[in-house]
Amino acid sequence: MENFSFHNPTRLHFGRGQIAKLAQELPATARVLLLAGGGSIRQNGVYDQVMAALGKRTVVEFFGVEANPDFDTLMRAVELCRREKIDWILPVGGGSVLDGSKFVAAAVRYAGDPWQILEQRLSALPHSLPIGAVLTLPATGSEANGAAVISRRATKEKLAFISPDVYPKFSILDPETTYSLPARQIANGIGDAFAHVVEQYLTYPADAAVQDRFAEGVMQTLIEVGPKTLAQPTDYAARSNLVWAATCALNGWIGVGVPQDWSTHMIGHELTALHDIDHARTLAIVLPSLLHVQRGTKGDKLLQYGARVWGITEGNREARIDAAIARTRAFYESIGIKTRLSDYGVSVDTAAEVARRLAARGMVKLGERGEITPATVEQILRLAA
Repeated sequence: MENFSFHNPTRLHFGRGQIAKLAQELPATARVLLLAGGGSIRQNGVYDQVMAALGKRTVVEFFGVEANPDFDTLMRAVELCRREKIDWILPVGGGSVLDGSKFVAAAVRYAGDPWQILEQRLSALPHSLPIGAVLTLPATGSEANGAAVISRRATKEKLAFISPDVYPKFSILDPETTYSLPARQIANGIGDAFAHVVEQYLTYPADAAVQDRFAEGVMQTLIEVGPKTLAQPTDYAARSNLVWAATCALNGWIGVGVPQDWSTHMIGHELTALHDIDHARTLAIVLPSLLHVQRGTKGDKLLQYGARVWGITEGNREARIDAAIARTRAFYESIGIKTRLSDYGVSVDTAAEVARRLAARGMVKLGERGEITPATVEQILRLAA
């Protein structure tokens, strides 16, 4: 296990009725931008709870943040913040809304072209507005980290930035706010969280016993409660465990002191930008094929993963690795997420285009060892056809 420093400043309020905590978390004089998606929070009662908790605070609303939040949409929110002298951002929604809030918070007082925040992957953004969050979709872990991924549909780009300055100051996680979500969105959340753990775990042994067991526990929880919460959306125990697992998958805990990959995400972002495929579904397309192509360097951890997560202990080394990869693909399929490019009507020709786009951005050494080149990316996607 390597030397590390770790700090997560987000306060979490978890459980039924926790939206009321907004009253104590936000200053009474706060001028708040309520940032949201398509308006489902008005139908499921979340909006009413939020507004009751906000009381007499000045609240300006901005609805319409898309899945894979769009730069041009968010820039309208930035201008609204500047015009209304907003001093707090309150996203109420899932990972896209939370990611969008981080960009808005960073861009309001940014002196240059806000696209630079993403293009240059800026991490020092000390003038960012403070964020508090109300999570309504378990998936990205954005409620407890400093990462955001933003699309720019006009140029077919999807870029990320990570900054300690955009961690939410607090986040509210009430599992009951997720009951009304469509099954597709819950499945996407399960699949996204699972991939987050894999990217921090399926690398190479690092003598990180606690982190390994933690990661394995989160994956086993997702495997256990994922199908259960899809079948029984209002089972509080199952849904609350999903919500917490998704937070733990990307709040920094399991990645402390261990090598990380993230190549599946980088490739997946390009598939979303080019073909508008749901983020979690791009991960399901890429991950099994990437594990197969990288089985040489990931072999030891694939064997550990197979044994500890899936109970695969029979057969020779290669057979056990094959079985672990097959079980990964089968898990995604079991929650309704298809795992082939052809399932989404995408031609194998996209493999070369994705590789070209990554190379043009200088992303030519992906993975935990920096050995995934554009040529490797093309090989992975051809295998995923």
